[in-house]
Amino acid sequence: MEKLINEFSFGLFFWQLLIFIGLVLLLKKYAWKPILDAVNEREFSIREALSSADNARKEMESLNEDNQRIIKEARSERESLLKEARNTSSKIIEEAKQAAKISADQSIKQAQESIESEKRAAIQELKTQVAGIAIQMAEKVLHSELDDKDKQNKLIERLLKETKL
Repeated sequence: MEKLINEFSFGLFFWQLLIFIGLVLLLKKYAWKPILDAVNEREFSIREALSSADNARKEMESLNEDNQRIIKEARSERESLLKEARNTSSKIIEEAKQAAKISADQSIKQAQESIESEKRAAIQELKTQVAGIAIQMAEKVLHSELDDKDKQNKLIERLLKETKL
């Protein structure tokens, strides 16, 4: 019986081995290949995702650097525009001051000329009035002096002596 059990065990072992080998071949042909292909495809997609993530990270770093550069340029441009605006406003204020000074100087000069002209006119009018008053006084003095014939003759003689011909 022992022999029979040994033979039976050997036969069973042989058939189990044969079924196992057949199963392995069957699995290799129909199951493992699709499973390995799926695993390989999954590995490939993970590598691609990691590569894409790495590229995205590098691109983000590049964009951050570009953003920082753009911000610096914008700040620099803002500063230069503000400086230019300050310079322009200073220049405009200075030009306005100069124009106001020139205008004020011209107004003062015109006022001085007007005052001088009015002063001359007033002096001329005053001279005319003084001359008129002097003539009126002289007439009155002459009338009173020339009422008498003797006084007239003395005056004529005196004038003739003073006058050199």
